[in-house]
Amino acid sequence: MVRKSRKSGAVRMRRVYDPVEADDGTRVLVDRLWPRGLSKDAARLDTWLKEVAPSDELRKWYGHDPGRHEEFVERYRAELADPERTAALERLRDLAASGPVTLLSSTKELPLSHLPVIAEAMGD
Repeated sequence: MVRKSRKSGAVRMRRVYDPVEADDGTRVLVDRLWPRGLSKDAARLDTWLKEVAPSDELRKWYGHDPGRHEEFVERYRAELADPERTAALERLRDLAASGPVTLLSSTKELPLSHLPVIAEAMGD
């Protein structure tokens, strides 16, 4: 999935387990937990910004239940107003100003994850 941010370049959203692609640009893991079964070398990350990820409480409540997705997005947007998460979003915006950024997560359902919310917030 690729989005174009209003203030930056392309923002891609991919699974961290997917092979690295030439056009990934800066690869950023945005999960709070390290992906299972993946070594740091195999991940080929440029950075890990767990500070921007949903809180443990919100992540556990949501559980990727499609029936809770709309409320998850609202709650997560509210969490992104937290100073620590705001600073992490600003770091992502700075990275995107230099070229493409690929947001990475271990989630199986990218459209139902926090990645689209982060990509949207990067454009604000």
